[in-house]
Amino acid sequence: MSRIILAPMEGLADNILRDCLTRIGGIDLCVTEFIRVTTQLLPPKVFQRLCPELANGCKTPAGIPVRIQLLGSDPEALAANAVRALELGSPGVDLNFGCPAKTVNRSQGGAILLQEPKRVAHIVATVRRAIGDDAWLSAKMRLGFATKDLALENAKEIEGAGANELTVHARTKVEGYRPPAHWQWIEKIRAVVTIPVIANGEVWTPQDYTSCQQVSGSDDVMIGRGLVWKPDLALQIRHQQAKQPAQDWNWSALVPIVLYFIDLVEGQVSAKYQHARVKQWLKLLGRVYPQAETCFEQGKRLKTLNELRSLIINSQDN
Repeated sequence: MSRIILAPMEGLADNILRDCLTRIGGIDLCVTEFIRVTTQLLPPKVFQRLCPELANGCKTPAGIPVRIQLLGSDPEALAANAVRALELGSPGVDLNFGCPAKTVNRSQGGAILLQEPKRVAHIVATVRRAIGDDAWLSAKMRLGFATKDLALENAKEIEGAGANELTVHARTKVEGYRPPAHWQWIEKIRAVVTIPVIANGEVWTPQDYTSCQQVSGSDDVMIGRGLVWKPDLALQIRHQQAKQPAQDWNWSALVPIVLYFIDLVEGQVSAKYQHARVKQWLKLLGRVYPQAETCFEQGKRLKTLNELRSLIINSQDN
């Protein structure tokens, strides 16, 4: 069966959200927010902070594997930290060549590297030599920085340098997250490489998932914001694949997960940031669930998490 992979999303898809989303079902793999690598070997605590699942066999409480992602431009430093990630228990390492953030690109990380395919290849090859032939090495790229001219070359260089798998976000850095995603370009990439290619971009519904597969030709699909806004999306896709009837989760069905999310935030996030963390997800959920948007607006005036809990519980009647 094709895989559904939860995308790495900086400042959003942390271990708390990974726990909540994988409890609902349908997700086969999670990739962490990127760990920023400069020139040094990072201490284990950095990996453990961004991937607490390392203490649980690098799996979420629901048993879904979590793969550590690294971002940087120093080949030797990335290689050393890839070895450390594996030693700590990550089931493989993912390299980020797709981050569009200006601060990351200014420091020669993420999508800006796609302007230099040979540099990308050198990074992948250096990491592969360090981790050995048996460890799983994946990479994620966009179609390019400003244009798509080097998309095929970058993909071929990544494969040739030793990656086992490639995820392609079907837009350039300049295109950001503006629709559409150019799934047809993933099919072009698949035609020039032999490693598995995972499609990513603009999957919001089970129908989008099917269309993405058909246009890109990829079996596996990575989903980011679609799962954050509609947490049962992967489950709906699984029902569709099995030709089983499925009913979309309404707000009342999701409330227990949101309350569990609040419990996790209260236990793991500094008090200073707890409200912001909860409201962040409520705001995003509000794009699908009107009750979440109402909770977000009314929650602005509340001071405690208990008040937020009561607000969310009472919203089920609306």
